[in-house]
Amino acid sequence: MADRNELSAVPTFRQSRLSRSRSDSIFDVVNYAFLTVIGLVTLYPFWEVLIISLSPYDLYLARTFHLITERVDLSSYRFIMGMPGLWSSYRVTLFVTALGTALSVSLTTLTGYVLSKDYIRGRRVIMFLIVFTMLFSGGLIPLYIVVRQTGLMNTVWALMVPQAILTFNLIIMRNFFFSIPDSLEESARMDGAGDVTVLVRIVLPLSMPVISTIALFYAVQLWNDFFNAVMYISDRRKWPLQLFLRAMLFDSEASLQSGSDDPSLLGQPIKMATVMAAMIPIMLVYPFFQRYFVRGIMIGAVKG
Repeated sequence: MADRNELSAVPTFRQSRLSRSRSDSIFDVVNYAFLTVIGLVTLYPFWEVLIISLSPYDLYLARTFHLITERVDLSSYRFIMGMPGLWSSYRVTLFVTALGTALSVSLTTLTGYVLSKDYIRGRRVIMFLIVFTMLFSGGLIPLYIVVRQTGLMNTVWALMVPQAILTFNLIIMRNFFFSIPDSLEESARMDGAGDVTVLVRIVLPLSMPVISTIALFYAVQLWNDFFNAVMYISDRRKWPLQLFLRAMLFDSEASLQSGSDDPSLLGQPIKMATVMAAMIPIMLVYPFFQRYFVRGIMIGAVKG
């Protein structure tokens, strides 16, 4: 009797296993299809910007849906590259992005490391005051007054120093340092290592995923920074790329409204070319940090 029940249970088990396998396959197909649609919807605006920037002006006017272009025209890019002041603004942006990222990552790492140590007196109060600035700020006018009184107006330092440490990035860095076992540092100190040696030779090599993630955050922010440049930089020779492209777009729009002998170099294609000129460099850098990105965020969010 027992053997008969066991035999009758075998097909049921196989059937349920087969049923789960089919349901999993259906779920995977639906999931991949949904993610593919979302990916295409997300990618299409970038693709349309690229196609419009490469399209002649007459083809752009003839179509409302730009999926491909019948004729590639680089006149918009040639017009942008020939603009006086473009390469100087590129140099300013590259300098601000490189130096500002190094400065911000260094300060964020040192501050997060110190605030993660239990033996630091008042660290909870200091961390509360830092987080408080994330929720409540002094406002735009006090910040402008501080930058002006410190002599940073019309200097590239005005684009780096006021936002050298962002609270969100500091929290991620501090939480990561919490996940490093204290036994590693204690072993190094027993071997005679000092604080600097422990930080440089033990903590920092283990922190490369989160450091790379924070560096990417700071680099993207500094590269795309526009508002601070409008506020603090009035010297055209020190304009970053975003501010220069904004002025160029306004000039081209004014020329188009007033009438131009060569409208193919104005209007929407040249606007899309300026978008690509500002977007391509930072997109080329991102793949080198992609493998650290998700890992750094997940590690930094383990412990609060």
